[in-house]
Amino acid sequence: MRIDILTVLPEMVEGPLNCSILARAQRKGLAEIVVHNLRDYTTNKHRKVDDYPFGGEAGMVMQVEPIDRAISALKEQRDYDEVIFTTPDGEMFDQPMANSMSLLNNVIILCGHYKGIDYRIREHLITKEISIGDYVLTGGEIPAVVIADAIVRLIPGVIGDEQSALSDSFQDNLLAPPVYSRPAEYKGWRVPDILLSGHQARIDEWRYEQALERTRRLRPDLLE
Repeated sequence: MRIDILTVLPEMVEGPLNCSILARAQRKGLAEIVVHNLRDYTTNKHRKVDDYPFGGEAGMVMQVEPIDRAISALKEQRDYDEVIFTTPDGEMFDQPMANSMSLLNNVIILCGHYKGIDYRIREHLITKEISIGDYVLTGGEIPAVVIADAIVRLIPGVIGDEQSALSDSFQDNLLAPPVYSRPAEYKGWRVPDILLSGHQARIDEWRYEQALERTRRLRPDLLE
């Protein structure tokens, strides 16, 4: 999988993309994540990518030309399955979407900034709009990293124990059950006896019941 991220703040995304699971995936050659500075696609001497909005609204708007130039340059090199725009009013990102996107080959993620982007970009260049929550951030860089992390970790071979990803919260529309490790007792706090029993069928049943109980209590909307 190749992910191209278009941003005016490359330094904001480069750090997380070169750590932990994302770094491992790239070292293994299972994913390629390339960050592009949108200012490199400008034609003005100040490398500006924004201007005042028509109609007099407050704030600055990202211009259509540098974004079009960047996307067109990438499309000349390869085909893309999706051109994604991270925006608070997009489709809510969730685990099923991450599962589906992990099967794609090439993806562009455009990070919005300032007041927003010229709407013609959304009308003519974007194929999918994604939100990571009902709140507004300074820009789309953090959502882009969230999306990249969520989909890359699902690529076979990225995580050593692939069953670990399949048992994460939301994979079966339930929250994950509690997990414990050594020691079995600490300050009088004991690990549930069932987990020490060695009876795998009963352990699996306990985990399912715990996942169901936690989901009912914390995220009942998932059961509807």
